[in-house]
Amino acid sequence: MIEKQEQARKTVKRYMWYSAGAGLIPIQYLDSVAVSALQMKMLADLATIYDVPFQRDLGKAAVAALAGFIIPHAAAFGALAKAVPGLNVLASPLTAVFSGAYSFAVGNVFIQHFESGGTFLSFDPEKVREYFKSQFAGGQKLAPAVPVQA
Repeated sequence: MIEKQEQARKTVKRYMWYSAGAGLIPIQYLDSVAVSALQMKMLADLATIYDVPFQRDLGKAAVAALAGFIIPHAAAFGALAKAVPGLNVLASPLTAVFSGAYSFAVGNVFIQHFESGGTFLSFDPEKVREYFKSQFAGGQKLAPAVPVQA
């Protein structure tokens, strides 16, 4: 069981970095499409580690529900800034941190959920709201270590 946890945590960290890198894409919406695709791949990889059948539609719904806990504040600024010429380059580092932290939180929530025997069908975002927020905060502390060049 510890081996699964270790493999899962390494997977989440790897996708955190990939997502942070995708957040550096200075083109509005292209960054979020890339991060979303990475998150689905991360959930598929975690599902494989825990022998849980991956259900893409339920995974998308779960990730979107979790986003509702944090996105209204941070992502709105990033999307607006990327839409303004010149600000898009400045917004990319902020979006990178947000994207990395968001993926870190999603991955750790699903590790906890799968560890407790959960599946995509039994996932309830409300039950993990506070844990998700704490993992997002932890991810924000890790993600600034991304080397950013403007």
